[in-house]
Amino acid sequence: MKKNSKEVNRRDFLKITSRFTAATIFIGLGGSELFAANHENHNEISIPTVTLNNGIKMPRLGFGTNTLVDAVGVRSVSEAISVGYRLIDTAHIYGNEAAVGEGIRLSGIDRKKLFVTSKLWVDFAGYEKTKKAFETSIKKLGVDYLDLYLIHRPRGDVKGSWQAMEELVAAGKIRAIGVSNFDPEQLKELMSYAKIVPAINQIETNVFLQESILYPFLKGSATQMEAWSPLAAGRSGIFSNPTLAAIGKKYEKSIAQVCLRWHYQRGVIAIPRSSQKAHMIENLNIFDFELTASDMQTIASMDINTTQFPEWK
Repeated sequence: MKKNSKEVNRRDFLKITSRFTAATIFIGLGGSELFAANHENHNEISIPTVTLNNGIKMPRLGFGTNTLVDAVGVRSVSEAISVGYRLIDTAHIYGNEAAVGEGIRLSGIDRKKLFVTSKLWVDFAGYEKTKKAFETSIKKLGVDYLDLYLIHRPRGDVKGSWQAMEELVAAGKIRAIGVSNFDPEQLKELMSYAKIVPAINQIETNVFLQESILYPFLKGSATQMEAWSPLAAGRSGIFSNPTLAAIGKKYEKSIAQVCLRWHYQRGVIAIPRSSQKAHMIENLNIFDFELTASDMQTIASMDINTTQFPEWK
């Protein structure tokens, strides 16, 4: 997803519980220069995982990087790893794979502790182009394999791309493969020739677009659902929404935390993005409360079945 000039600034205030404050003191770092090659600064918080259809475990909460480029991207990725994120999501079209790779390197973390995702852009659809695009991505990232590689959009020679990706899995270069922005019919078409079932379908889903058709379809399949821009990039006034604020007040949680907990309880992987360390930490602090069935129903009633990113349709 590309940046939109209408994107709303992150919430105006940050509610922090006493538990969260203690955690911040424990993991606080002085700046990006302090976490280069210093493993003891990595906060090993316990983020729940989901087992994908090939047996690989993937964190259920990760860090998105779209629009985080150059020095901001390097710093943000390094800080995200330092505060506990292990799932790092990027893509060729984001133009930041090199910055993400540098952030990983500066963090000093063992590569095997990370779950790194990138995506194939439509310009490189097809068997040969996919192989070359993959090699370019891992070179920019400075890694020798990817944990997850996705076809970013269902355009062009999807069949050729999927064949190439299956071969890269067999060669040990990719641990899992999947798709992004595929609807049920497009998934069925892919499955008509696929040897490997997609492990992930990364799509737009948020409280305003709850995917009433695709969500149950994926829940009944072997393909895990993942949400890009799980906080709707601040659009439609999400961070000042009174319904979400009222729910958050009950638990002393922010609107962002309520939304991310909602995704978690629906069984959807979420990859929120932020360049601010306090927000990175806040977004991780969703595992000490639980939304009630009533809360979940209230949020379900917010669905307007409308994309928040019409420029991408």
